[in-house]
Amino acid sequence: MTKAELLELIANGENSGVEFKRDDIRPEQLAKEIVAFANFRGGRILLGVENDGNISGITRPQLEEWVMNAISGRVTPQIIPFYEEVASNGGKRVAIVGVERGANKPYAVRDGDRLDFFIRVGSESRRADRDTLRRLFQASENIHFEATPVSGAEWEHFDQTRVRGYFQFVRHFDDLPDDHDRAGWERLLINNEYMIATEQGKVVATVAGSVLFLQHPERFFPAAGVNAAAFRGNEKDYDSLARRRFDAPMAALPRKRHPSTRGLIEEVLTFVQPHVSGERLEGARRVRQWLYPKEIVREALLNALIHRDWTIPTDIELAIYAERLEIISPGALPNTVTVEKMKAGVRVPRNTIIMRTMQDCGYVEAMGMGVRSMVRGMLEYNQTEPEFIATEDRLLVRLWREKK
Repeated sequence: MTKAELLELIANGENSGVEFKRDDIRPEQLAKEIVAFANFRGGRILLGVENDGNISGITRPQLEEWVMNAISGRVTPQIIPFYEEVASNGGKRVAIVGVERGANKPYAVRDGDRLDFFIRVGSESRRADRDTLRRLFQASENIHFEATPVSGAEWEHFDQTRVRGYFQFVRHFDDLPDDHDRAGWERLLINNEYMIATEQGKVVATVAGSVLFLQHPERFFPAAGVNAAAFRGNEKDYDSLARRRFDAPMAALPRKRHPSTRGLIEEVLTFVQPHVSGERLEGARRVRQWLYPKEIVREALLNALIHRDWTIPTDIELAIYAERLEIISPGALPNTVTVEKMKAGVRVPRNTIIMRTMQDCGYVEAMGMGVRSMVRGMLEYNQTEPEFIATEDRLLVRLWREKK
């Protein structure tokens, strides 16, 4: 948003899509406003603007982090707003918190076991009455979260070389839009569920489009990456051997065509290899080999990315210890799936768009192992069996380096 656009927005005053607030707003107040906009048609909260439109500016340090923390755990289902700051006249800065119309209505503010539902009515956010709440439930469209909009993520934020390469070399389209035909590319991505048109007239990326193809997914969709660390012993330690966060787009292109456009999985595996490999003698030569089957580590990471619950704003965690490797994926198992059913071969994809795209790119077809094959592969490799530990908010996969 430009300074001119900000000043025009403020000049028009508060309305059903705009709310002014000082930046000393309480967390529960911010959560209320965000829920009200999501249950209506979306909107913007301007922090650092008085009720009468005077700009007081933002003074709270690390305001973006505070905003995200204020709504995390308070808003259900999870909402990730778009945040930006714009300098106004006199150098005072205003923070804009953008909220799209929610696809998983109704949204609520959680306070312990209590849920409060709000709706935007004119320039006010009001608690929803019984009839309004009933309409919100009836209006729920049961759209998968991966198909919901990510505010602010527009065509120019996509890795356009990666997108063109995907449709040209993976999907084999021969009638792609010209490089400068923005509308043509937006239509193509909307039809493939990587973008979506909002009621405000914007065309933005979906969650799936963001994590698969954006240049910097974390800029618009926090917690879209992988936190990886290697430790000397068998417990987490601040003095780690190595630690890094990865946030590259997930979709990679054929190496023969685009050797430099690696995906998130390739980036993580490059970090992992030195810490899960050792040397052995092969004749007179020393040869480095993986201490765990590479294809099983890759499959475990792939499953964590494809099947994770994207409504939970937490990165995937990969931890390498002296005796084991662990991958933690956010979210409970979908529907009625259990660990026992997974081992029996039941697979219910939570994110069908992401699953389909990764299959197009050769990840799923090349591996296609599933939990059963992971178990079989580890038993054949070192007579250990992977552990799958499912809780209400995560799935932990544990691979053992050797039999105890």
